[in-house]
Amino acid sequence: MPERKPKWLKVKLPSGAKFGEVNSLIHSLGLHSVCEEAVCPNKAECWGNGTATFLVLGSTCTRHCQFCAVNTGREGEPLDSNEPKKIADAVKKLKLGYVVLTSVDRDDLPDLGSGHFAECINEIKANNPGCGVEVLTPDFRAKEEFIKKVIDAGPDVFAHNVEVVRSLQKKARDARASYETSLKTLKIAKEINPKIRAKSSLMLGLGEKKEEILQAMDDLISVGCDYLTIGQYLQPRNGNLQVYGYVSPEFFK
Repeated sequence: MPERKPKWLKVKLPSGAKFGEVNSLIHSLGLHSVCEEAVCPNKAECWGNGTATFLVLGSTCTRHCQFCAVNTGREGEPLDSNEPKKIADAVKKLKLGYVVLTSVDRDDLPDLGSGHFAECINEIKANNPGCGVEVLTPDFRAKEEFIKKVIDAGPDVFAHNVEVVRSLQKKARDARASYETSLKTLKIAKEINPKIRAKSSLMLGLGEKKEEILQAMDDLISVGCDYLTIGQYLQPRNGNLQVYGYVSPEFFK
């Protein structure tokens, strides 16, 4: 069992006028945010600064990863055709200069949700000139036609997470996901548009070795990944994977 959470992981409870504004707007428009659905511990900081990551394609994921707190099921909810416009309206009301869109996996949809992603990007860009858009997408089973649909909509950053090092994939992720598929998804995105900024993310604290982290970095560079975020895994709920250990700020540096 890991030790108690160290002091550097403590965050303030949500509060303040800006937090209330973001919270009220998201709920009033019937939108979802990964901040809430994934029980993100950074919600207070982000919402307090007037930012949020919108969760599109509903709040039910068709995959079941052991680290994630998002609800799962064989099928997701019916798509909200007004969601792209609602998000664009929220972006305008919050006066955001940069937006992040992510989603649940929707293996139950014919295009795996890629068309809806594209519609959201198009609506934001059309109604918020100059606003940057980052998408954090599922792997789309590494199918070029679906990845291209999202890329062609013109996001500024295309992100897809490998989540954990290679050796922990089966332990942490749904059986339909894989390290190789994630790398291929990023590679295809860069081949479609070499100028797009590609991004991925790794969670630490699940028993990975330093050499495995460095290998994952090399693997991501090899497929053209431009940006990598690395963070501490925290168990969102009792039924999720337990934390193996807490990584010190010194190690991150």
